[in-house]
Amino acid sequence: MKLSVLISLPFIFIGCNTVDKNTNRANDVDKAFQQVADEFLQGYLNWRPQAAVALGFHEYDGKIADFSKVSLDAESKRLKDYDQKLAVIDTTSLSPKMFYDYRILRMAIKAELFNFEDLKVYSHNPMTYAGLLDVNLYIKRNYAPLEQRLRSIISAEKKTPSIVAAAAANLEDSLPKPYIETAIAIAGGTVDFLKGDLLVALKDVKNDSLMSQFKMANDSAISSLQNFISWLQKEKLPKANNKYAIGRQNYQKMLLYNEDISLSPEKILELGLAELKKEQERFNNAARIIDPNKKPIEVYHAVQEKEHPTAESLIPDAKKHLEMIRQFLIDKDIVTMPSAVRVQVKETPQYARATSTASMDVPGPFEKATEAYYYITPVDPKWTPQQKKDWLTQFDYYTTDNVTVHEAYPGHYTQFLHLNASDATKIEKIFGSYAFIEGWAHYCEPMMIDEGWGNNGDSVRAAKYRLAQSGDALLRICRLCVSIKMHCQGMSVDEGTKFFIDNWYQGDKPSRQEATRGTFDPGYLFYTVGKLEILKLRDDYRKQEGDHFTLKKFHDQVLDHGMPPIRFLREQLLKDKNTWGDILY
Repeated sequence: MKLSVLISLPFIFIGCNTVDKNTNRANDVDKAFQQVADEFLQGYLNWRPQAAVALGFHEYDGKIADFSKVSLDAESKRLKDYDQKLAVIDTTSLSPKMFYDYRILRMAIKAELFNFEDLKVYSHNPMTYAGLLDVNLYIKRNYAPLEQRLRSIISAEKKTPSIVAAAAANLEDSLPKPYIETAIAIAGGTVDFLKGDLLVALKDVKNDSLMSQFKMANDSAISSLQNFISWLQKEKLPKANNKYAIGRQNYQKMLLYNEDISLSPEKILELGLAELKKEQERFNNAARIIDPNKKPIEVYHAVQEKEHPTAESLIPDAKKHLEMIRQFLIDKDIVTMPSAVRVQVKETPQYARATSTASMDVPGPFEKATEAYYYITPVDPKWTPQQKKDWLTQFDYYTTDNVTVHEAYPGHYTQFLHLNASDATKIEKIFGSYAFIEGWAHYCEPMMIDEGWGNNGDSVRAAKYRLAQSGDALLRICRLCVSIKMHCQGMSVDEGTKFFIDNWYQGDKPSRQEATRGTFDPGYLFYTVGKLEILKLRDDYRKQEGDHFTLKKFHDQVLDHGMPPIRFLREQLLKDKNTWGDILY
C-alpha cells in the first residue's frame, strides 16, 4: 500500500503543477485581455461623449463628439488597431467569463467598423448629425444641481456650429431622400425643444448671469440648426436620390456583426413570410371570437375605431393600466422585479417624434439617478383629421396595454432593472444586441397573453387583447419582410407602405412612417428575429430542465447575462453544445 502511494505521488504532483501552470496562464491571458478592453473602452467613450453621458458617466457632461475628417479617420484607425490587438489574443486560454466578454467586444468593434466603412454613416446619412444636440440628457434626470446641468447645456450648445460644419464637410453631394427628410424632421424637433420644453425646464433658475449665457448659447444653437435645416432643404433635397438600400452583402454583414447570425437574408425572409401566415391565422381566429359574422379586418378596425382614447386622454389612459400590469407579473410569478422604482409615462420629446411611436428611456447602467420614462408620441395638432384618426387607432385600449408590456413591464424597463441588478461586467452593460433588447420586449407581448393578461373570463374581451397583440406582431413581421425586400430586393418606400397597409391593416400615415423607417433602420427586422430566437431557446431550455422548468426561472436566466446576441445566451443556458447553433428552427 505504501508503495502504491509513493508511486502515485509524482503523478499527483505533476497534475497539480499542470493545473497551476494552466491557471496562471489563464490568469495572465485574462489580465492581458482586460487591459486591452479597458484601454479600448476609455477611447470608445472619449470619442462618443454623448453616449458616455447617456450611460451615466458625467465626467463627459457638456462635451460633443468631434466629427471632423481628421477625427473620423483617427477613430476608424483606432477601431482597426484594437480589432488586431484582440485578434492575436490566445482565446483558448481565456476563462469562460472573459471569453464571453471577448466575443461581445470583438463583435462590437466589427459592428462599429461596419458603420464607418460599409454603411458610411458619417458621409451618407445626415441623421447622424441632426440628433447630436440632445440636451434633454441634462434635464430629464436630477443627477446634479440644475445650475451645474445648465452649464453642461451651455457648453454643448456652443458646439452646435461645429456639428453643422462637420455635416457640411462630410456629407456626400447626393443623399437618400428619406434620410434628408427625416434629418429635417429631427433637427426641427430639436429646435422646437430648445424653444419650448427646455425653457420651461429652466424657468426656476435664478442665476441671471448664467441664464444670460444660456440665452446666447441657446439662440446660437437654434440659429445653427435652422441653417442646417435650410441647407438640407435647399442644397440636398433637390439632389436627393433613392439609394438607401445597403445591399445584400452589407445586409449579411449586419446579421453577422450585430447578432452572430449566418443565415442568408433569403432564408430569414422565408421564415418571416411563413410566420406572417401563422400570425394572420392567429389574428383571424381571435377576430372570429369577437364577431364571426364580419371579416377579421373589419372586426379589427371596428375595435380600433370604437375603443381608443382621445388625443387628450392618450397619456392618462396609458398610465391607468401600468401598475396593474406590474402587479400581474408579481401575482403570477412570471419574472423577478428587482426594484420598486416606477417608470413615468410622458409625451415623447419633440426632437424624437419623427422616428418614434412609443419608446422607453431608461437611465444608463452607470447612472445614479433613477428616473425612467415611458414615452408615447401624441397627436400632432398640425396633422389632418384623417392622420390624427389613423394615429389614435393605433392606440386602442388593448394595443396600449400591449405597448406597455413591450416598453415597461416586463419588457424594456424590467430588462433594464435586471441588467443593473446583475453582476454583468462593464462590457456587458455597454454593448447590447438589437435582437436581444427588442426581441425580449416583443417576446413578452404574446407571453403575457398566454399567461392570462386581459382574460377575466370574458372570452370576447380576451380575444380583443389577443387581436391587438397579434396586430402588433404583424407590424414586427412586416418590418422583417420590408427590411429584407428594401435592402436586398429593391422594394421602394411606396411599395413598402403598401405592404404594411395590406398586412398590418393600418392607414397610410403610420404605414408610410414604418416604411420610411425601414430605409435607415434595416435592423428593425430584429424585433421578430429576436422573439423567435427567444421562443426557440425557451423550448430547448424547457426540454433540458424537464420538471424543474419554471417560466420565472427561464426569464431571470435570460435577463441576468447582460444583453448579448441570443446565440451567446444559448451557450449560457443550454448544456448540450449540439443545440447552441440552432437559433430559429
